[in-house]
Amino acid sequence: MVPLTDSRDGNFHIAPPYKPDPVFTEKADMPKGRVVRFEMNSDESKVYPTTNGADGKPAPYKRPVLVYIPAGYRPGTPAPFIVVQDGVHWYGGGLPGRTDLPYIPTMLDNMIAQHRLPAMIAILIDPGPGPERSIEYDTVSDRYTGFIEQEVLPRISRDYNITFTKDPRGRAAFGESSGSAAAIAMAWFHPELYRRVISYSGTFVALKRDPKTAPDGAWEYHEHFIPNSPPNPMRIWMEVGEHDNGYQTPEQDKRNWVIANRHMAEVLSAKAYHYQFVFADDVAHVSRPVELQTMPEAFEWAWKDYTPSR
Repeated sequence: MVPLTDSRDGNFHIAPPYKPDPVFTEKADMPKGRVVRFEMNSDESKVYPTTNGADGKPAPYKRPVLVYIPAGYRPGTPAPFIVVQDGVHWYGGGLPGRTDLPYIPTMLDNMIAQHRLPAMIAILIDPGPGPERSIEYDTVSDRYTGFIEQEVLPRISRDYNITFTKDPRGRAAFGESSGSAAAIAMAWFHPELYRRVISYSGTFVALKRDPKTAPDGAWEYHEHFIPNSPPNPMRIWMEVGEHDNGYQTPEQDKRNWVIANRHMAEVLSAKAYHYQFVFADDVAHVSRPVELQTMPEAFEWAWKDYTPSR
């Protein structure tokens, strides 16, 4: 297991066999939160509106969203929360045919009841289909954060009587692969809104380039943004696999996930960030066994210093 520590310089190495943490198993004696499901129509969005498809005609789509509400939540109470990118597949049974992974809600039920985590809301949200995912997640800007703040949170508040904390210390983002690039963008561009990040196989590489603002895409975080800026108050937990995407690609191509994540750890350490970096032996991109072993401790470490604002 990954040792818990408050060390700012947290680099850890883990190796097989990887075993699922028992908190992913439902326990009859634990209070159960509830999960609500809805869909967002692209033709109603101002941030990511419906665009034309390959045939030149509008191609609207529906975005699935699941919201975990912890047991005992009192409407009107400001709640801490986490936004989970590619989130629907972390709730087996949330959609027809999507039963492949254990529940994040089950993990939260158990860890909240054990007082290992605060009673938090989890927003499990999917990106748009096909190329929309990369547009939303890999683009280095605050556009995705604007979508969450302007369209997602207000709808949940309105429809389900949930009040989200405005304290940035109570706001977190989770991502795998390109979802990690979206998660770190939320905390990097808006530290007044988000402070906690959990990343698996983070796509901190050069995918969506912008010659004016991010010539090397998300590679800019460790190449220029973090080294050349005052420390940001985010707290970040990261993992990468030994055989992650592009692990044999030369560094100069800026498409090697292993090198990118190692550079992230180096620059975070140099700037005295609160971070943990886990290097997992003998696994590839977004390893499910590694996630199911480490995720509970990743969440616990990410939230370890949290106390609700009064």
